[in-house]
Parts: sequence; structure tokens; C-alpha cells
Amino acid sequence: MEARQQRQAPVAESRGIVPASELDWLRAGRAVVACEGQAVLDLSRRLDSRFSEAVALVAACRQSVVVTGVGKAGLIGQKIAATMCSTRTRARFLHPTEALHGDLGCLTPDDVMLILSNSGETDEILRLLPSLKERQLPIIAITAHDQNTLSRAADVTLCLGRLPEAGAHGLAPSTSTAAMLALGDALALVACEARGFTPEQFAVCHPAGSLGERLRPIREVMRSGDQLRLASEDATIREVLTQSSRPGRRTGAVILVDAEGRLAGLFTDSDLARLLEQRRDDQLDRPVHEVMTRRPSTVPVDGILEEALQLLGAKRISELPVVDNEDRPCGLIDITDVIGLIPVEEG
Repeated sequence: MEARQQRQAPVAESRGIVPASELDWLRAGRAVVACEGQAVLDLSRRLDSRFSEAVALVAACRQSVVVTGVGKAGLIGQKIAATMCSTRTRARFLHPTEALHGDLGCLTPDDVMLILSNSGETDEILRLLPSLKERQLPIIAITAHDQNTLSRAADVTLCLGRLPEAGAHGLAPSTSTAAMLALGDALALVACEARGFTPEQFAVCHPAGSLGERLRPIREVMRSGDQLRLASEDATIREVLTQSSRPGRRTGAVILVDAEGRLAGLFTDSDLARLLEQRRDDQLDRPVHEVMTRRPSTVPVDGILEEALQLLGAKRISELPVVDNEDRPCGLIDITDVIGLIPVEEG
């Protein structure tokens, strides 16, 4: 027992007063995040018509956006290229040193260059520029200002501004790379909007993982056919319960239709439980339309699962009818099939 108490003592102490050194670290960490966040916010206000020119070049690119940079800028460039690929803008990263040792052969006349360099005077980048000019490739530069060698060689220059790096010494690329990444993401995402990029196209690029699941077509996920419990809105509650049973996975809702087969309402296990709790057993032999939920939330059969997940989460419901363009029910999304994908609201 004594040994166990000794082992637990440091844990108890850690829940007491926070040492001054840790408070200093916390303040320093917040200062770094604030510095980078402010730089990105300021950058958003400085964007001008040159950003639109860059978007037009990317959106009209007939082959690949070739991204290049050295060091931290190169790492940011790789992420920007990946973002473009995920939004169906063909892109790849080309290291400037490898380019000068043979990889220039991958370039085509229909490519667009996106070059990242905060100083605009990076040696490897400057050595690459003559070869790019010889090939007459359009160049978009992301750099600190428009008074450097890279800016003068570029067709469009997107300026980050002269940004102080974060941290006590302001040495490591931090604020500049955060702004560079934000600007690259903006370029990629706005360009895909300019090309009319759709969520369905995004799903094609992301077939795996939870993101891929959320972007699946509703018709691939919904319960349909013999799995649906359908009944007429004029049937009694007792008839609905006895005649709409189905084998296999049981859903907690019966979809009710009118005389034309269109969605009229929904009767759920919760509705039944409420009747029994209120001792309204006499209503079991009354028409179900008297107690059903009219005009329930629905999703279109040609939509994606993400739409259904958002509705289930926002309205805190368990079943969601799927309808066609004539409002005829053709499926059902049941929360038990997708619960792990539903967004959780914080707060």
C-alpha cells in the first residue's frame, strides 16, 4: 500500500499548481499560434487581382501544375500539390535540384509552374528559371514581395508580405510557411471551384477510409427493397405493425405512403412507445396518419451519404427516408448503419 501511494504521489502533484516554467511554455505556444494565425488573416486581406490571374492559369491548365521549392518551401509545395490532386487538378512536385539533373524531361508545353520561395533568391530556383523560360512555361510565384529575381521572372506573383517568423528568436520558417500553405490551399480550392468541381468528383478521388465512406452515393448505403417497412397512411397502427415486419436487419421506422405511393409520413418505434407510455392503447386501431410524423426530413436518392449524415446529426433523428424526384420513397438511411460517421457537435 505504501509503495503504491509513493508511485501515485507525482500524479497527484501534477494536478496541483502548474510550475511557472510550464506556464511560460503555454504562453509561448499561444504566441506562436497567434503570430501565424494573424499572418494568415492579414494575407487574406491583401489578396488582389493577381490571385484571380493565378486561379485562371491553374483552372485552364491542360496538363499538370508542377510545384517546386527548396527546404521548408519544398515541403509546403508537396502538400499543395497533394491538395490539387485531391481536388482533381493534375499536379506533381518537382525538386529543383533533380530537375537540373534530368527531371526537366517530365515537363510538357501545357504545364504551369508554381514556384515557392520566400526570399525569391533561392539559388536552386534561380538556376532553374532559364530552362523554364526557354520552354515558355507560365510561372506563378509565391514569394515575400515582388522585388526579387523570382518575381521578375514570373507571369503572376502572389506576395506573402514581409513576415516576422514566430518564436523567441524568429529564425525557423514558421509564419512564412503557414502563410505560404494557406495561399496554396486557397489557389487549389478556388481553382477547383472555377472548374465546377463537385462533391461526387471529390468522392472518386477519395474512395478509402471514413472520408470515402461519407462521400459514397446514398443509393449504395441505403436500405431498400425487402429491407424497407412500407405501409399505407390509412392503415391502422395495429395493421402497420403486424403487416410491415421484414426479415433481416430491422429498422425502427415504418415509411407511410399516400394513395399515389408518395411519402406521407413516418411512424417510428419512439412514436409507439409514446402511445403506450401515455396509455393511449385505444389508438392502436385508429389510422396511423393521426399520429405519424408528417413531412419528415428526407434525402434525394441521387445524393451522397454526407448529406444524410449532416441531417441525422443536426436534427438528432434515427431514420431518414430516401426519395426520388417524385417524392416516392425508395430507401431509408438508418442510424445504426452509419453511426460512426455522423458528425458530433461540440459544446
